[in-house]
Amino acid sequence: MSEAVDIFSQQAANRRRSQWVVAAFVGFFAWLGFGGDYIAWLYTQGAPPGEYRHVFPFLGILLTIVGMGMAAWGWKTAPRRILAAAGAREIVEPVTDEERVLVNCVDEMTIAAGLPRPRVWIVADEDPNAFATGHDERDAHVTVTSGLLTACTRDELQAVVAHELGHLKNRDVQLMTLLAGLVGAVAIVAEVTGRMLRGGVRVGGSGRRADDRDRGNAGPLAAVLVVVWLVSWLLAPLVTRLLATSVSRNREYLADTMSAQFTRNPTALASALEKIGDAHAPTRTVQQSFAHLCIADPLGRAVNSRQGWLADLFATHPPMPLRVARLRAMGYQALKKSGSYVPPGIPA
Repeated sequence: MSEAVDIFSQQAANRRRSQWVVAAFVGFFAWLGFGGDYIAWLYTQGAPPGEYRHVFPFLGILLTIVGMGMAAWGWKTAPRRILAAAGAREIVEPVTDEERVLVNCVDEMTIAAGLPRPRVWIVADEDPNAFATGHDERDAHVTVTSGLLTACTRDELQAVVAHELGHLKNRDVQLMTLLAGLVGAVAIVAEVTGRMLRGGVRVGGSGRRADDRDRGNAGPLAAVLVVVWLVSWLLAPLVTRLLATSVSRNREYLADTMSAQFTRNPTALASALEKIGDAHAPTRTVQQSFAHLCIADPLGRAVNSRQGWLADLFATHPPMPLRVARLRAMGYQALKKSGSYVPPGIPA
């Protein structure tokens, strides 16, 4: 079934996905906790008298609470952490001509989109790119790189800003910011867990590592669960990143369309995307945890230029030539409808 492309369906889908993402995140931590409790129970149920026997599921309760807390912390702090990680500087009073043009474009497109004015930020990076983040329409941030200001004309910059406001209008930003926050939270947990696993984990008060305990009474089920449990810890960062990429790709098409709607000039965004796509250097200031927020892949990965199920799984953005072609087709249809289109080879 194809994904709905009208704005109201998109907003409702984003709200549902946000709820499911949080539920899955907390459920993952619950599995790690209660799964660990069950494994510990299997390994200690036959312990001699006086040795520790794991009965109360304190690990499951603890990690479920931790998961809920990290989901709340990731959501609350994600915009601030994203902007800080990118080294963004807020434009309160524009000083240069480029900053004035940017602020004017934001003001114009805010009116066109019917949104509250977002805060405006600039990142000192020569690679042209842009992204939006925030909790809702009243707490929104639009960020562009200094390279975008240099590379784009006013119409092109206006179209890029309109694209980002399209994400705000569709409530894509809330979901994508939440995912960025959870990706960062999982990365922290995975780093701490990796250090614990490399150092060895003790079971209860026995003073022996779990690896050294006699597994004879636990059976093959425990061995399988241990492997699955450890793999879950190790794959958690990859799974959250795949989740972020899987929900971001199709949203770029809708934001492109809304940019064309706000500006009435789809070819301006097509031209801007061509310039962004032609830039060879990656956006160094953007980290992988929030790369899916950008208008174009900041890491320059080849998978974003491909189509198919593998690209849908790993790519954060649709192929740039396909986006440009769709926008130019919109421009052609608009000119043809207005009667302004002149076929090639025929004098205007």
